[in-house]
Amino acid sequence: MTPPPLLVIATTLVVLLGLATMLTWAERRLLGLWQDRYGPNRVGPGGLFQAVADGIKILFKQDWIPPFADRPVFVLAPAIGMMTVLLAFGVIPVTALWSIAGDLNIGLLFVFATMGLGVYSVVLAGWASNSKYALLGGMRAAAQMMSYEVFMGLSTLGVVMTAGSFGLRDIVQAQAGLWFVIPQCLGCVVFLLAGIAETHRLPFDLPEGENELGAGFHTEYSGMKFGMFFLSEYAGIVLVSALVTTLYLGGWQGPVLPPALWFAAKTGALVCLFILLRAALPRPRYDQLMALGWKVLLPLSLLNIVATGAVLLLRAPG
Repeated sequence: MTPPPLLVIATTLVVLLGLATMLTWAERRLLGLWQDRYGPNRVGPGGLFQAVADGIKILFKQDWIPPFADRPVFVLAPAIGMMTVLLAFGVIPVTALWSIAGDLNIGLLFVFATMGLGVYSVVLAGWASNSKYALLGGMRAAAQMMSYEVFMGLSTLGVVMTAGSFGLRDIVQAQAGLWFVIPQCLGCVVFLLAGIAETHRLPFDLPEGENELGAGFHTEYSGMKFGMFFLSEYAGIVLVSALVTTLYLGGWQGPVLPPALWFAAKTGALVCLFILLRAALPRPRYDQLMALGWKVLLPLSLLNIVATGAVLLLRAPG
């Protein structure tokens, strides 16, 4: 039985925003574990209420807008970032019956379209701040996100060719016998690397490089506007992890456990991988980041498309 659409929308929003908030605590705890130091451990059991304390603090911080900023654009920029991430979650099938947009036959294209709009958030934030550090961060973010969206899209063509559909539910069902992470391992690696760059997470957080740009495109933001950028980043981590789960790890499929638990477990493991990369890898130079994309990931994604097409032609009847 399909759940009521309003229930699906409300539950998805509450769970997503709650996860984005609690990920701040989970990241600090895991970073402390992997770097052999203390994480948050004072507020609540294991520091669990630290995320709540941070949320309350942001709510009561002064919401200041610089007098030299372009006020309407400055206010609009973080809202765009939050809306694009939330819209992309509308087509993610958590189970066979649980998806806001239902069985949308162009679900993957919709995800890329909404993620592509996210670049406006960082560009407008950097430009409207009227600050050289924010502008440089915004330009870096635009170049990085637009470049890596190319490789992200190309890396999924092998999945689309194998499944024969752009619908995310169809892609999950096509993995009933074999998860695509095995035949599409090259595409999975390219997609994951592009997803890290798309969400500008370490080691690809050049738009926010604190040793060069202060905080990059959100240098001038405070209060809940900064909080929206913060939540958008963590929601983006969950989104990319959910997409990898859907496209390459069989989505909700798995034995014994309920489908929703399988989807949550796979997505959670990928989120932990995002955090582990932050703990383990240094930040490259910006030219090295762009060279990795255009000189390495682009040829690999094209090679994956050619190899997938050749295999499908060989297997075709007649």
